[in-house]
Amino acid sequence: MFRFLHAADAHIDSPLEGLDAYDGAPVDALRGATRAAFENLVRLALDERVDFLLLAGDVYDGDWKDFSTGLFFTRQMRRLREHGIPVYLIAGNHDAASVLTRRLSLPDNVHVFSTRVAESQEVPGLPVAIHGRGFPHRAVPENLVPDYPARSPERFNIGLLHTSLTGAPGHDAYAPCSLADLGGKGYQYWALGHVHQPRVLARAPWVVYPGNTQGRHIREAGARGCRLVTVGDDLEVVDAEFRALDVVRWARLEVDVSEVEDGAAVHARIGAALARAGAEAEGRLLAARVVLIGATNLHGALKRDLPALRAECANQAQSVPDGAWIENVEVRTTPRQNLAELAARDDLTRIVLETLDQAAVGEMGMPGEVRELLKILPSELRDGVEADLALEQRADLLDDVRGILLDALERGEG
Repeated sequence: MFRFLHAADAHIDSPLEGLDAYDGAPVDALRGATRAAFENLVRLALDERVDFLLLAGDVYDGDWKDFSTGLFFTRQMRRLREHGIPVYLIAGNHDAASVLTRRLSLPDNVHVFSTRVAESQEVPGLPVAIHGRGFPHRAVPENLVPDYPARSPERFNIGLLHTSLTGAPGHDAYAPCSLADLGGKGYQYWALGHVHQPRVLARAPWVVYPGNTQGRHIREAGARGCRLVTVGDDLEVVDAEFRALDVVRWARLEVDVSEVEDGAAVHARIGAALARAGAEAEGRLLAARVVLIGATNLHGALKRDLPALRAECANQAQSVPDGAWIENVEVRTTPRQNLAELAARDDLTRIVLETLDQAAVGEMGMPGEVRELLKILPSELRDGVEADLALEQRADLLDDVRGILLDALERGEG
């Protein structure tokens, strides 16, 4: 029997999206999270005394700003070398051969697979053959699997590949291939990288995405880590256990406030959701987005008092024992007002409601005056402003305006 760790997409020193946009963000903890998670990976390898470690691409997030990123990685590899643990890695799209301009020599326990051709490596002292190829360029549009070596008889064959398979939401299509392509090679285990969501796609053979080692934004919510794989004497996989490595746990908390009639009850439900998420984070810092949903008479008030709601969410977060940070607060509730009765009240109210409905289904094209003003901005600023004025952002703004107006009309504020 032998065991190995399969990890991918560490993205060491990756910047966190939108970090500067939120007051009170735990900047140091978040910026150091990818390194801390990688240190957890190495510690797990040592604690479990695994036989080897696989890194399926994107160890780095791109070209280094300075050599500190590479020095950190080589220090971790030397820790493994001291305990006789070999490491096998391939380059992904973020650390492709053409992307990294800086280089440091790696300890002799680390084998980096060729980026020109697929090759095989046997693990000393074990009946294991690892087949892999790294990315020569950031974009690899061709299927690499047909060129992978034939399976080695009487050995446990592992395919190490950075790929989007047939496509994955939020991920560029790189080294596309199918499960049939992978199964046709006759390997027992495919150690994949690139897709950040942990997934076991098949078990005959095993086709596994371990996910990234640390979530970097709200779109990477949930536990992040690696797979601890156990192989029996019959060269069959006994288990591929997920092990969490993240030090910051991102969570999108949907809080249903249907039928809630006052702000205190809303706050209580938010507090309960944060407490549950904090417990599920298992001692990690919780980075949460609170999303209020459901039909409620408080819809307009919640839209109108969003700054106060954000402050209350931050206040509730202070009660989470291991720490919590509110990344954002969204009000996705719907009104319970009787719109037909409101419209029948007077002509002005009817016109306001009809205008809101027309705007909601219209194109809401950017006014010509705004487009002319944008032309004055430097190109590096113009893109950001245009993104802020994109259709979906303006739709959210319209929803906020609608909620506030409906609340005012309901209460007869004119």
